[in-house]
Amino acid sequence: MSQSRTYPHGVPSWVDTEQLDPRAAQEFYSSLLGWEISRVSPPDAPLYAIASSDDGRDVAGLAEGEDASALWSTYVAVDDADAAAGRVWAAGGEVVSEPADTGEAGRFAICRDPAGAVFRLWQARNRRGAQKVNEPGSWNFSDLHTDQPQTASFYAEVFGWAIEELGFATLVRRPGYGDHLAATVDPDIRARQAGVGAPPGFEDAIAWIGALEPGLTPHWHVTFAVADRDATAARAQRLGAAVLSTEDGQWARTALIRDPQGAVLTVSQFTPPTR
Repeated sequence: MSQSRTYPHGVPSWVDTEQLDPRAAQEFYSSLLGWEISRVSPPDAPLYAIASSDDGRDVAGLAEGEDASALWSTYVAVDDADAAAGRVWAAGGEVVSEPADTGEAGRFAICRDPAGAVFRLWQARNRRGAQKVNEPGSWNFSDLHTDQPQTASFYAEVFGWAIEELGFATLVRRPGYGDHLAATVDPDIRARQAGVGAPPGFEDAIAWIGALEPGLTPHWHVTFAVADRDATAARAQRLGAAVLSTEDGQWARTALIRDPQGAVLTVSQFTPPTR
């Protein structure tokens, strides 16, 4: 059996979506990204299911939502959810839902940064986080969309993040994460990234910070890797989703998609520059 992927404190480790009609959402995402979805919550509890790839590796979660709008949420790994919640308050954020156990899976809390963007803490136990990432059909990364870039100092204080301006984008790094990956599940990470001309220190990259879209409030946004942007976007439309925009960049071809129940995500085809 391959080694489990683990996440050091301060590294985004999981994403899930809350949907009013989880059965319909299951059909949509299974068809769109090739997921197999299995319920893990007890029959008498609100639905929570784990989506996995065809090789059995966990990729994301799906929950029965209570609010009117569907959404995607990002979880950040922490060593101690209670201690991390205390740091959120101390740094000027808000703990919307105090730390609570989810059986043997782990312990989580729902938080809000000083600008209003909601994120979650995850202290892993049996569920260590996404086991397949950066491959077609799996979570690629999450990024913070905000009109208050100074909020980055909040995350730096809570999680130890380093914020780096690259000119074309703002990169979030968790120093030492590349060492963790090289020592565990990705021993060739530095050589592979050097082969495509990644910026120095990119092995520690965990997120991006981008400008806020007009009419929206600060939020965390999720991106999933796909093999073919155009084919995925066309399939999303056939399944009842809306393709809000597409973009061809130096490193990726992306499509912004609103799923049939209203949750927004990006799908991204990796297209590194040739050297």
